[in-house]
Amino acid sequence: MTVSSMRDALADWRPVVDEAIADLLPREVTVDYLESFFGEPPFEYDADGIQRALSDPVWDLLDRGGKRWRAVLFLVFIEAFGEDPEAYLPYACIPEILHNGTIIVDDVEDGAAKRRGEPALHHVYGEDVALNAGNAMYFLPLKIVSENPANLEPDTRLRAYEMLLYELNRTHLGQGMDICWHNDPSSRISTDQYLEMSACKTGCLGRIVARLAAIVTGQSESTEAAVARYAERTAIAFQIGDDILDVEHSLGRAGDFGKEFGNDIREGKQTLLVIHAMETAEPSEALRLEELLAMETNTDEEVLEALEIIESTGSIEHARDRALEFAAQARQSLDDLDIELEPEAKAQLLEFTEFVVERDV
Repeated sequence: MTVSSMRDALADWRPVVDEAIADLLPREVTVDYLESFFGEPPFEYDADGIQRALSDPVWDLLDRGGKRWRAVLFLVFIEAFGEDPEAYLPYACIPEILHNGTIIVDDVEDGAAKRRGEPALHHVYGEDVALNAGNAMYFLPLKIVSENPANLEPDTRLRAYEMLLYELNRTHLGQGMDICWHNDPSSRISTDQYLEMSACKTGCLGRIVARLAAIVTGQSESTEAAVARYAERTAIAFQIGDDILDVEHSLGRAGDFGKEFGNDIREGKQTLLVIHAMETAEPSEALRLEELLAMETNTDEEVLEALEIIESTGSIEHARDRALEFAAQARQSLDDLDIELEPEAKAQLLEFTEFVVERDV
């Protein structure tokens, strides 16, 4: 890879990643594909039905955008370990497909209206199709490990399988916590509980990126643990940055990142900004913010009222400071490695920790 920045890497690698995803789930489903991928049917496949219920919604979501940063980060790690990213390209699809699967399911669970600037998939295809497609995306990537395109040794493949199962289980712990708090906005959660939720829900996919790259290139367990910490801390910074963007977009200070105006307020989400505002606002304002978050629906005026309370408590600045703190922890994890990374790739990894906080979309 000869690009000079992570932003360039994201732009350069995205079409390549999409082509690799299409090898796993083609835009046009045929019987030949189904037989080669899933095996001979005991009776008869319905290629058209699978097209409409699986491929169409998945590619609808993928074609709307998304940075593919998890796949690209995987490829940068491969290069950092001194290997050729092209040789491991199919494995880059694993975290990207998993991520998009969680998006589809999350939107159903959250009752989200928009995703990447358009109606969420369950509003287009129905909840049944959306949930089935999202769940399928948890399992399709495992086929990559079984097909073994990089000719990994059996013990390496087992190590990859066990890692994926562990991290996917933890992802659902994080989502479970988030759903519980979403359903009960009056519950008061601690900062550490929020961070644990982020470490599970967002951090697990980040850890999959780093751990998978370490595993398939034969790195030591200590190296795997160090890069996993880098990815987890970067992912937490990304999640906090996402929460900040939701507020700043609604206040007209950031680009359109494809969600409904005041999305987190309307969903009653307990973000780091909300937790800080609840803890530092005057009791009457904290109570009002709690009431606004608990409402079934919010007017634009009520959303703005909630945002003004959050802004008045300095919660945006507090959240940004915490995101920068986690980004610094991520960078330190790379410095603690017991191996030397390729310099250009390491520079991109370091830059990425800043990108996730400073981005405006």
